[in-house]
Amino acid sequence: MERLLSWDSLLERIEACRQCPLADGATRKVPGQGDRDARLMLIGEGPGAEEDRQGLAFVGAAGQLLTRMLEAIGLRRGDVFIANAVKCRPPQNRVPAPEEMAACLPFLREQAGLIRPQVILLLGATALAAVLGPGLRITRARGQWTQRKGVYILPTYHPAALLRDPSKKRDAWEDLKMVRDKLNELPSAKPEPGAGGSGPGASQAARA
Repeated sequence: MERLLSWDSLLERIEACRQCPLADGATRKVPGQGDRDARLMLIGEGPGAEEDRQGLAFVGAAGQLLTRMLEAIGLRRGDVFIANAVKCRPPQNRVPAPEEMAACLPFLREQAGLIRPQVILLLGATALAAVLGPGLRITRARGQWTQRKGVYILPTYHPAALLRDPSKKRDAWEDLKMVRDKLNELPSAKPEPGAGGSGPGASQAARA
C-alpha cells in the first residue's frame, strides 16, 4: 500500500491540513527535508521560530548543532532525511499535545513508508513518544535499539537539550557512534520494496 503514496500528494495534504489548532498559528508548514532515499531518518519534536519562518526543519541553533553532530560521524545533512513529530510550530515552542501528535502521525508514517530508512534516530522525548509510545522516558530509552520489521530505531537526546545541558553531550556522542556503526553493518543498498529487510517495515516503524 505504501508504494501507492507519492511525495506530491503527501506534501499537498500536509499543506492543506487543519486537523489540529497548530495549523492556525503556523506561518509555514514544516514537512521536513533531505534525501528521500536516505538510509537514516531523523525525527525531532516540532518546528521552532526559525523553522516556522523558513519552512525547513532544524535550521535554528539546535539545527546547527545537529549539523555538527552528523558531520562528526561522517554524514552531511543532505545524506539524511530530517522530520518532526508535528509539522506546525506549537505556540511558544511548547511540547506538542498528544492529540496534536496523533493528528500528524499519519504524515510521519507516510514519510517513513516513502523513504524506507534502515535506521531511525529519535531526537528527544516527543519523538520517542510519537514513534515508540508515550510510556517511555528518554533518559532510560536513549541508547537502546528497537527493531521493527527490519528498521533499527534509536532514541537519543534532542539537540536543544544538549544546548541546555552540555553534560548530556557525552551520552549523545555514544548514541551517534552506535548509529554510525549500525549503518556500517547494514548493506549500503536498501532492498527493493517488497523484497524484505527495510522495505515494508519502514511505515510500521513510525507507528506509536
